[in-house]
Amino acid sequence: MSLLMRLYDRLVDGFAVVSGLMLVWLMVAVVASVLIRNMGAQPPAWLFTSTEYSLFYLTLLGAPWLVREKGHVFVEVAISHLPEKALSVLSRIVMVICAAMCLLLAWKGLELAVGNYQDRDFDVRTYFIPMWIFTVTYPISFALMGIEFSRFIFSEDCFHSSKSGEV
Repeated sequence: MSLLMRLYDRLVDGFAVVSGLMLVWLMVAVVASVLIRNMGAQPPAWLFTSTEYSLFYLTLLGAPWLVREKGHVFVEVAISHLPEKALSVLSRIVMVICAAMCLLLAWKGLELAVGNYQDRDFDVRTYFIPMWIFTVTYPISFALMGIEFSRFIFSEDCFHSSKSGEV
């Protein structure tokens, strides 16, 4: 495996680790918020805001890893009785569509992030945070998902499986 591919894989793995850490942070923040409320106090605004942002980031940053691990949901009953060759062809067609959609969304996300940056848009709920800090995640995540779906197109490994219980 080339150095570039190993670095790419480590990037996707790193984003998955960050997503996992954000999930842990969500648990801690929710428990802390409940405890603070039960003691009769008001939790700080940044606690709630950080959970909102964490939900957004953990979803987008963890998605490419989830594609690689075949963790996305699909309806297996529709393909469970297909012959292996037909399943392989259908799976690759689906992967082409998924990759194309992800790359289109990455492009649109890039347009959004650049627009947010140029227009100096801000999220003004609790703090004034530039919107591009959030929207830049769209092109990154969707581009990585597009790459991951593309890897299945050219791989011997089929994304879908006709054997029950195997994903």
